[in-house]
Amino acid sequence: MQTSFSAAQLADPDTATSNQVLRTCVHCGFCTATCPTFVLLGDELDSPRGRIYLIKDMLESGRAATEDVVRHVDRCLGCLACMTTCPSGVNYMHLVDHARVHIEKTYRRAWHDRALRAVLARVLPNPALFRASLLLARLGRGLAPLLRGQNLPMRRLRALLSLAPARLPPAGDSAKPGVHPAQGPRRGRVALLTGCAQTVLAPAINEATIRLLTRLGIEVLVAEGVGCCGALTHHLGLHDAAMATARTAIDGWHRAMQGGGLDAIIINTSGCGTVIKDYGHLFRAEPAPWPDRADAVSAIAMDVTSYLEQIGYRATRPSPGLRVAYHAACSLQHGQKITAAPKNLLRAAGFDVMEPRDAHLCCGSAGTYNIMQPDIAGRLRARKLETIAALQPDLIAAGNIGCLTQLGGDLPAIHTVELLDWMAGGPAPAALPERLR
Repeated sequence: MQTSFSAAQLADPDTATSNQVLRTCVHCGFCTATCPTFVLLGDELDSPRGRIYLIKDMLESGRAATEDVVRHVDRCLGCLACMTTCPSGVNYMHLVDHARVHIEKTYRRAWHDRALRAVLARVLPNPALFRASLLLARLGRGLAPLLRGQNLPMRRLRALLSLAPARLPPAGDSAKPGVHPAQGPRRGRVALLTGCAQTVLAPAINEATIRLLTRLGIEVLVAEGVGCCGALTHHLGLHDAAMATARTAIDGWHRAMQGGGLDAIIINTSGCGTVIKDYGHLFRAEPAPWPDRADAVSAIAMDVTSYLEQIGYRATRPSPGLRVAYHAACSLQHGQKITAAPKNLLRAAGFDVMEPRDAHLCCGSAGTYNIMQPDIAGRLRARKLETIAALQPDLIAAGNIGCLTQLGGDLPAIHTVELLDWMAGGPAPAALPERLR
């Protein structure tokens, strides 16, 4: 694709990157076949190729974002299925990230949109505030049937209330800074990202991760000051907030590397992992020492399943004989290109692993997407659950808290690492019905 950015525009690192991305695109349209919004809506502007044209025109002209551009870019899930499909290697992720930042800087959204985004950006990365908000949402769930308006603010409010769990697990100690020593001879030392929303919604995921790794001889560090990775605000286009949060995480892990060394930084929320592995790009134009530190963090960030495969996971319990529908989170299969490890580990643990039809299509969670775009997210959820139900599984396994929250309901939705921990001597996952244990 030809571009016509000026020399002054190309002096900006983000514009220079977007220029390279745009020049890689050859208009082939392969991306449209795997784009969830194009599959649902059939509008070229709701496909990666269509959005690329809109973003190119916006950035080249230097104009403020228009309502039309904002509508179609907002509908993008950021699932990155287009990057898996693209034969030319177009890095759509960096392009749409740049577009979102430009939109937030140049476009004034409706008051209710601004208010909701501000609340999400403030509450979700803060576990204390998030826990308090979910307790309030539980009180408001009874009002949901009364919220019958069809305007967007009302639909979003209904989506918010529907996602609030009926009960919250106790906070536990897994997110507290400290060292969890290896059992037996120490084989390695890692840091664990405990995260933000996950520590409130499902602390058992971190607990299972720590139990399993320490049982395998790995010392697990929860670094002081490391909480949110910045992914939530990053995907909202709030660049400064995302960078500040990421800088705090990088600083905490840098101190850990200097203090005792780290073999890996373990991520058990794949949406976070995709962003952390991209820290090197995000900090490429920052002053020293941040580029080097960001690169060092990105270099050792690993999804928990990749690390377990590397160190040699082994089950110790007999096969439970359960049929598991494995849901491949987009951030894992498309963002990090991790496809085989989770399924191989689950099979090694004795589960009968199946994948639904159209496994490459998003479930509609996508960070805050199921709140901001409830109609599209709802249709994607229904489609995904239909393909999963066709397998007649006993449960759903996935590696991302957003997907687990989105897909939970009739079938238990359980994190992969909880199932692996169970089969290696840990307790049965709380979400697993007694009849399946």
